[in-house]
Amino acid sequence: QVQLVESGGGLVQPGGSLRLSCVVSGLSFPYYAVNWYRQAPGKEREVVASISNRGRSTNYADSVKGRFTISRDNGKNTVTLQMDSLNPEDTAMYYCNVQPGDYWGKGTLVTVSS
Repeated sequence: QVQLVESGGGLVQPGGSLRLSCVVSGLSFPYYAVNWYRQAPGKEREVVASISNRGRSTNYADSVKGRFTISRDNGKNTVTLQMDSLNPEDTAMYYCNVQPGDYWGKGTLVTVSS
C-alpha cells in the first residue's frame, strides 16, 4: 500500500520560513519523481515544485522561484520543501504527489499571517 505523509505545516508570519517533509512508503522511491502541489481556498490546485527521481533536475513555479527549494533523500524515502520569505499568498494546503502512478498525500496546511 502506497502512503505519502506530509508534515511541517503551520502558522508563520510574513517573511518567515517553514520546512515541509513528505515521507513515502510502499513503492521503490528512487524510481519516482515527486511534486509538491498547493491549493488555496477558492483556487485550483497548482504545482509548486518538482524533483526528478535521482534529484538531478528540479523545477519551480514562477511564484516561488528563488524562495522555495525542493530536495530529496532517497535513503530515507523523503522529499523536503524548504520555504523562505513566505507571504500571505503562499497560504494553502500543500500536497505531496509521486509520479508515475499519481499517488497523493492528505496534505499539510500552511498559513502565512501576521
